[in-house]
Amino acid sequence: MDRTTCCIVGGGPAGMMLGLLLARAGVEVTVLEKHRDFLRDFRGDTVHPSTLRLLDELGLGEEFARLPFAKLAEMRARIDTTEVVMSDMRRIPGRHKYFAMVPQWDFLDLLARAAAEEPGFTLRMRTEVTGLLTEGGRVTGVRFRDEHGAPGELTADLTVACDGRHSRVRQAAGLRQRLLEVPMDVWQVRVEAPADTLKSGRVFARFGDGQAAVTMDRGTYFQTSYLIGKGRDAELRARDVQWLRDRLGALFDWDDAVTGHIGSWDDVKLLEVTFGRLRRWYREGLLCIGDAAHTMSPVGGVGVGLALQDAVAAARILAAPLRRGRVGVADLARVQKRRQLPTAVLQQAQRAEHTMIRSALAGTLDAGRLPVPMRLLRRVPPLRTVAGTLGGYGIRPERAPGFARVRPGTRSR
Repeated sequence: MDRTTCCIVGGGPAGMMLGLLLARAGVEVTVLEKHRDFLRDFRGDTVHPSTLRLLDELGLGEEFARLPFAKLAEMRARIDTTEVVMSDMRRIPGRHKYFAMVPQWDFLDLLARAAAEEPGFTLRMRTEVTGLLTEGGRVTGVRFRDEHGAPGELTADLTVACDGRHSRVRQAAGLRQRLLEVPMDVWQVRVEAPADTLKSGRVFARFGDGQAAVTMDRGTYFQTSYLIGKGRDAELRARDVQWLRDRLGALFDWDDAVTGHIGSWDDVKLLEVTFGRLRRWYREGLLCIGDAAHTMSPVGGVGVGLALQDAVAAARILAAPLRRGRVGVADLARVQKRRQLPTAVLQQAQRAEHTMIRSALAGTLDAGRLPVPMRLLRRVPPLRTVAGTLGGYGIRPERAPGFARVRPGTRSR
């Protein structure tokens, strides 16, 4: 039986960030990731200004800047023929006045390389957690299958669930989310495009004729989300894929040369949207953060940023108790207390956006009946910067703990 101080389940953004920070605090950390690598399509690729600032504080900003990424500085929405600037990042506070759109695997590889420099950090790929170890009601570690399919056990003073919206650890711990209603599922598709159709630095949302879609300009292609009514995937896929090509073409003014890159329904991935949060994020010996604690809607692309902020707060609060070998329920409750308000505020904002999406899919949203927030954004341009600031930093943004920071001009501590 293997042992570590902190077992982190899931090598996504929250898990890798938490692992790096705790390792820099001198805590022995093991991250278990079930996949062989970080290469997955349609993962959250939005790196927020708050995260870019955090990377600077960790001494990783220059390395990140060498990655290929597009800068998104503005989001526009069009309802029928009326266009509204929903957020403008160009005047927000701080050095980074944009969202960086970088493949998530590049971001995770960056964190993994930095964490690997710490002597107490271990990353085990192709290791799938199958259950929890418990003793007297306390979670004491996990059961897993290793890269060869062999069963194993890993004991830990603390287990942290960072395994996403369908968290197996959350389920095994008997923690149940309060699920909130959502009006949609999402089709995700990559649309190749000629250079003269791209307008780098923008996100475009389109609503009209009972449709809703968002596309992000990635510099060489459009990363596109097409919203469908909740549970309608099988029904709509019974149609010829040309139906989707035509709808996207009409929404975004794309001709057949662009939409023709959608070869078949195999190119269209389904995201079944779930949305909710735990009443309590922890039990003795176990903490849930990120989507494992609060499953976010894809609206606004806030989930990854929120999960990373959870990881920073958890590292700052838990590093000392983990070094002492005594992590109590009160310590875990402090993490939830710190991060509960930002989560609730963002989920409430997403619920308001769901109301607009519900109207759009029902065909009752039109330019003559714009929602009040959109009318205000049209009339009061400074509010676009406010929206950009809230989107980029959220409520209660977290800063790198002192033990994890790297002095300017140095790469490692």
